[in-house]
Amino acid sequence: MIDSIGEHAEQLFTGVWEQRNWRNVPGPFYAGETDSMAMGRLDAPGHIAYDDDLGGGYGSEFVYRQPVDAQETADLIHGCQLELCRGYNWDGDDHWTAEAVRDWWRDRTRVREWAVAIAADWGADAHPHWGFSADPIYLGHYHDAAQGHRDFIAYIDDGLETYLRGYLFWLEQRREPRGGEALPRL
Repeated sequence: MIDSIGEHAEQLFTGVWEQRNWRNVPGPFYAGETDSMAMGRLDAPGHIAYDDDLGGGYGSEFVYRQPVDAQETADLIHGCQLELCRGYNWDGDDHWTAEAVRDWWRDRTRVREWAVAIAADWGADAHPHWGFSADPIYLGHYHDAAQGHRDFIAYIDDGLETYLRGYLFWLEQRREPRGGEALPRL
């Protein structure tokens, strides 16, 4: 799939696990250190969101929802291509453990509270710390980013638990569950 979009995986996916954003949802894809251009949502709005770690604007990108089919995977890969520093990677299956996934899930309140606060901030029509980005021409971009945060909140509230239980099965069995097989508990 990656060769069909004009780039080799080793050129596109150079992110470092130890530098991953703590907001990344467990799964194969994650963002490490990324640029602050905040463009990934242009191609992957259902998967990529932005943090605010630089203060006064965008910080880095992260994966808030893992792809579950070929089209979603292609969308996410296209979103990764927009990131200039090549800070994404897709080797999360080599790093996540069942214990680490459960730890992330236990800490979801922290992620959710952050997402609620930033969605309110970036969803406003103006904010004093936006500096040059307070120009009205940027409002649509900020409002789209806030929508990504709201989508993340909705996913944490409904859908993420089921995905993570399936991902735990994958980590433990290295295969998809068959009909009727019980999924591990979080």
